[in-house]
Amino acid sequence: MNISTRIATELRGDRVIWAVVVLLAIISMLSVFSSASTLAYEKRAGEVGYYLFKHGVILGAGLVIIYICHLLAYTKYSRWAPAMMVIAVALLLVTNTFGVEINSAKRWIEIPFIGLTFQGSDFAKLALIIFVARSIGSKQDVIKDFKEAFVPIILPILLICALIAVNDLSSAVMLFFICILMMIVGRVALQYIVMLILLGICVFSLMVMIGARYPDLLPRAKTWENRLETFMNPELASNDERYQITKAQIAMANGGIIGVGPGNSTQRNYVPSAHADFIYSIIVEEYGAIGGCAVILLYVLLFFRIVRLVTRSSKAFGAMVALGIGLALLLQAFFNIAVNLDLLPITGLTLPLISMGGTSILFTCVSFGIILSVSKYIEAVTADAT
Repeated sequence: MNISTRIATELRGDRVIWAVVVLLAIISMLSVFSSASTLAYEKRAGEVGYYLFKHGVILGAGLVIIYICHLLAYTKYSRWAPAMMVIAVALLLVTNTFGVEINSAKRWIEIPFIGLTFQGSDFAKLALIIFVARSIGSKQDVIKDFKEAFVPIILPILLICALIAVNDLSSAVMLFFICILMMIVGRVALQYIVMLILLGICVFSLMVMIGARYPDLLPRAKTWENRLETFMNPELASNDERYQITKAQIAMANGGIIGVGPGNSTQRNYVPSAHADFIYSIIVEEYGAIGGCAVILLYVLLFFRIVRLVTRSSKAFGAMVALGIGLALLLQAFFNIAVNLDLLPITGLTLPLISMGGTSILFTCVSFGIILSVSKYIEAVTADAT
């Protein structure tokens, strides 16, 4: 058995999705090598190799996770969904109470003794998507009943999104929108979708009022207001408030059509979070509009392949979980790119599988593994049918 045959045997599922994963990982390594210089000088005396090695280890672990998750039958994730939701709520409560505070936000739990941090919201987002997919997929005949729509679908969405929103509003809004789309595709009765939207608006309004009246209880409310005001009225914003976007725009303008070349970015030393939230601007600076468009096309291609899985899946849960995860990856990528292009307020969302990170990359890899598990099942069913 030659190498190509062995790889084809081991890596089952959609080959195009596997190719997208590999290409995103390659782009990630190249981009982090270019963009992590400022972080290295600030924290490691200029040792960029340290962050490149660390990122490579995390990416390597992520690829192993994709392989393991794609071997598991995707129906197992449905069985684990209730337990995952309980863990998600517990993690978010612990994070909001005892989490490490950075810029008035508690998004990370520090793991004792080893000094590493864990972002519970990454787990919670995936857990909620799987749980909603399970609820919709298992209740197709009674999905128009109030009890079956409110308790297993609407209530968990409101709870998880509210807990995430306390410290990460952009992730909560994105997750809320994804769940609404899943309910629409899952043929949930329109009145319950409208109910979810209205209740979501009420919960958010209540959080804003609490933040305004008791800023110590919800310190991020002021940040939400400032970012929205800066975006809506850029001419009134100070240079400091527009600093991130201004530097990102300069970086992309420098790139032009073909870019300045790999490793030749000058703005990487000035763009804040160039290795994370604003890594797309560094990609455009070094690889030009061509490179930026190539990244967008990879995410679009990924989503189209996932939609292809949804249309071919004979099982409701497989279709819904693939759709939900696909929407999460696509929307997070587009939100991040839109922020870099000054089309949305600053969100703090990273570029999936490209931005440097720990838990975000690992749970993105879990997401890819679940999608490939669904794909593997569909291929097996198709092969048996023929």
